Amino acid sequence: MLLDRATAEGIADGAVTLVLRRWDAPRAKPGGTQRTPAGTIRVDEISEHPGRYRVTGAQARAAGYPDAKTAQTELDRRQAAHTYVITVSYLGPDERPGLAADDTLDAADIAHITERLDRWDAATEPWTRPYLHLIGANEGVRAPDLAARVAMDVPRFKRRIRQLKGLGLTTSLEVGYRLSPRGRAFLRLS
Repeated sequence: MLLDRATAEGIADGAVTLVLRRWDAPRAKPGGTQRTPAGTIRVDEISEHPGRYRVTGAQARAAGYPDAKTAQTELDRRQAAHTYVITVSYLGPDERPGLAADDTLDAADIAHITERLDRWDAATEPWTRPYLHLIGANEGVRAPDLAARVAMDVPRFKRRIRQLKGLGLTTSLEVGYRLSPRGRAFLRLS
């Protein structure tokens, strides 16, 4: 479920408690979480309705719209089998920037990161360290260009980079990526 910055910030400050979506099948599940530019949000509940469902004024305002007509106009831009009314809440700020900035790794930190990377490598192929070195040597290079260098489709390449980012090893730039201080420290110490 993609959230724009305004919606994410509305969830963070409590002004937005619902997200309205039209989908053919659910793309979120209760209890799931999502990182956004404003922090981590949780999906608390999902109500599924027919695609022709009309949102109420209260639902529209809870989703950040001024009125039901505006919300409905936005929903009607996409035809789908179902309308979903998704109750969301704010869990807290994104911990990844702080994690990425922490370059004081002890033996337990290195062991934890190593275990995680080894598990990902064992599940597919050894990719984690080569990707870290690739990013370290190619700061700010576009994802499609990096993906081509490892003969990987762009969506799968980006998913892998998000995994590394989740451990605080990389950061996203306006264009491309770079190793975080934590990522540089891990490569130096491991």
